[in-house]
Amino acid sequence: MAWSWRLEKTDGRTVGMSEETFSTQADAESWLGENWRGLRADTVDTVTLLDGEAVVYGMSLHEPGDPG
Repeated sequence: MAWSWRLEKTDGRTVGMSEETFSTQADAESWLGENWRGLRADTVDTVTLLDGEAVVYGMSLHEPGDPG
């Protein structure tokens, strides 16, 4: 399967997908570690990791207590 990130607003609206797909979860997570600040600057609030079509987990790109 291909791993990818779904890019979302706080209310759950999808605003895009990661421009690339990854062969492993570790590669996807490394990419996010390198790019989360830029995504947040582009008004992405949350991301959801997908393994193919299956949701693995989601997370906020903001500090706890920061609504975005």
